[in-house]
Amino acid sequence: MCVNPHGYIKIQFTKATICPLFTIRQRTNQQLRTPMEHKPNVILYTDGSCLGNPGPGGWAFVLKHPKSGKTLERFGGVPDSTNNRMELLAVIEGLKMLTQPSQIELVSDSMYVLQGLEMWMPKWKKNNWRRKEGSSWKPVKNVGLWQELDKLIAQHVLTFQYIPGHSGHPYNERCDELARQAALVLTTTNAE
Repeated sequence: MCVNPHGYIKIQFTKATICPLFTIRQRTNQQLRTPMEHKPNVILYTDGSCLGNPGPGGWAFVLKHPKSGKTLERFGGVPDSTNNRMELLAVIEGLKMLTQPSQIELVSDSMYVLQGLEMWMPKWKKNNWRRKEGSSWKPVKNVGLWQELDKLIAQHVLTFQYIPGHSGHPYNERCDELARQAALVLTTTNAE
């Protein structure tokens, strides 16, 4: 990963079939009063899981504060959901834990979330949360979650990092384990 002079972060993917090079801009909010050098730096690892799609779903995050070494894990589930909804919910729940504006590195294996934040959301907002499908306008899928995410990120500075799922990254694997566990609990509860 490298930062170019224009403030972009380039992330090289290992799976060229997805996207050989994904350029991410750092999102900032000009209204922030606290200088960024005084804001905490945190890393937010997230993952979502769905057993069946739709089906019982789970989300999880690990929030890490590198300076202090502290980590916070949370997870939860929904009886009937989709994988994309769980991926979004993992990020939303992680951001809700932050009590002040922060510099956040969001690390995810979800291209849906990362591309949505970087490329799609600005266009959706400009088009009143609609997307073009063929020659007609359709509502954005999961619009309520995207709008909630948009409100949460407005107070922070975000950078994004893609990590391929199941590639052995310890925090991504931990999030995957917790999200699957949450979905499995719902599966067994529903079976009883």
